[in-house]
Amino acid sequence: MTSPDIEAAEQFLTASARVLERRRFERLFRGGDAGPVRDAVAAYRNPDGGFGHALEPDGRCPASQPLAIDFALRVLLEAGAWDTALADGACGWLAAHAPAGGGAVFVEPSIEGWPHAPWLVPVKGDGEAGGAPASPICTGLLAGTLHAAGAVKGDGEAGGGPAHPWLSQATELLWSRIDALADVGPYDMRALFWFLDNVPDRDRARAAMEKIGPMIFDGMVALDPETPGEVHFPLDFAPLPGSLARGLFDQQVIDAGLDHLAAAQLPDGGWTFNWMAWSPAAEREWRGCKTVEALHILRANARC
Repeated sequence: MTSPDIEAAEQFLTASARVLERRRFERLFRGGDAGPVRDAVAAYRNPDGGFGHALEPDGRCPASQPLAIDFALRVLLEAGAWDTALADGACGWLAAHAPAGGGAVFVEPSIEGWPHAPWLVPVKGDGEAGGAPASPICTGLLAGTLHAAGAVKGDGEAGGGPAHPWLSQATELLWSRIDALADVGPYDMRALFWFLDNVPDRDRARAAMEKIGPMIFDGMVALDPETPGEVHFPLDFAPLPGSLARGLFDQQVIDAGLDHLAAAQLPDGGWTFNWMAWSPAAEREWRGCKTVEALHILRANARC
């Protein structure tokens, strides 16, 4: 069983990562307080309640973007640093910018004219129908994160208080998309799996996983952890022991993935990623993110 070198990872983060990732590491692995994580996230907040400023490293525009909002909320959730004011502001932004029918678009047009990864391209509206459609990636990620936070706080369908109107509408939209799922890619499936892991209706979530889960074996998942290139592995779909998608894989496949993840720590102490590095700044920031993420997954699976 391979284990990571946490001290080497800390040295890498200190030398190369953003303050945000250093604070995340401090909170998760050194007993740090939640406040500095919250403050680091809040530094990326805009007056409109959304988040931008390259919080999600591939979108480097100052303006608020759905992927940056999910990044912010997921970090707060991960660190036990949830802040109701930040979350409410983010939900207000999502509601104000939701396409017809709810949810969130993939990329807002405000990214145009600023440095960004070549795949972060706003989808144009379809004629008289108006704006861009909801993205299953952004909608699934955001709804999953907000449901996970609601479960912790006792909000939403599973708890005492009502869910935010944006989340309620996004949830219904996602159920309808899942019921008629077709023509999706691995990033869509990863987002939908995150949603299913956290949506309060657990019976419906398990039934949906049984229906759509096997679709990833149609060329979306690489079972061999040594597979090169921009591929998606079992741990991308089922990173945590409680992930619904764990039922799609044999335990030896998961164990091999964990061994490979631990062994993928580079000599400088950090981890890297398997998609195109289009910008030196984004590459450095993603390496910090992936280092904290790798350690988080390994610890959740009793590997460190």
